[in-house]
Amino acid sequence: MKNMDLGLNGKVALVTGGSRGLGRESALSLAREGANVAICGRTQDTLDDTVNELKGLGGVCIGVVADVSDTSSVGYLHTAVTEALGPIDILVNNAGGTRSREDISATLIEDFKGTFDLNVFGAFELMQHVIPSMKSKGWGRIINIASIWGREYGGNISYMSAKAALIAASKHAAIALAKDGILVNSIAPGSIEHPGGSWERFQNDNTTEVVENFIKDNLPLGKFGWPEPLGDLVAYLASDRSGLITGSCIVIDGGQSVSMI
Repeated sequence: MKNMDLGLNGKVALVTGGSRGLGRESALSLAREGANVAICGRTQDTLDDTVNELKGLGGVCIGVVADVSDTSSVGYLHTAVTEALGPIDILVNNAGGTRSREDISATLIEDFKGTFDLNVFGAFELMQHVIPSMKSKGWGRIINIASIWGREYGGNISYMSAKAALIAASKHAAIALAKDGILVNSIAPGSIEHPGGSWERFQNDNTTEVVENFIKDNLPLGKFGWPEPLGDLVAYLASDRSGLITGSCIVIDGGQSVSMI
């Protein structure tokens, strides 16, 4: 895939959960545009595989083993990246998921809090870490990967609530930081399939009829989404071409969601 000439040469980017799925694709798109990319994940082997892919694109890339749901490790992650690559210009908070797949009657408060740790609190703390250097340069990009189910009903109560909070935090931060040259946006993907992801598991765990009915009822394109368009959207939002976009939540779902806003 060719680059888009977005002017990201030499920018330093951190993508959390960047070893696979949407994070991997975001990291690859940023690296194609010339950024030096750090990724974090929980498994060394998977990190190493993706770092080797990124290095094959010509940039300086590193992987850091870290779990952003453990907020005590966020400071270590930030330090490791800045010592290796320099101050972070582009932060992509992609790591996410859920600690419970139940409704309100069956969700433990510990799992509800754990889902916020994974989707919101780690991202929030990383934002606080990178903002001072971004302010000093008068330039920065923060891109938070949310979900269409943070905008409207869907999924389980823990995930839906956490992604809604991430969208709200992104909006508030964007207004606070606009005059500092720091643009903050969130992205709301729909049902995007990738190896090891939840939508691959959904297809493996259900009958062909169930999967076909889900696609017919929910996915206007007639198929699950794929990661590359999201990766390219991340790279675009990280560039100067997106200079008038801040405080937005951009839906990328093939028409799946039903919200009008």
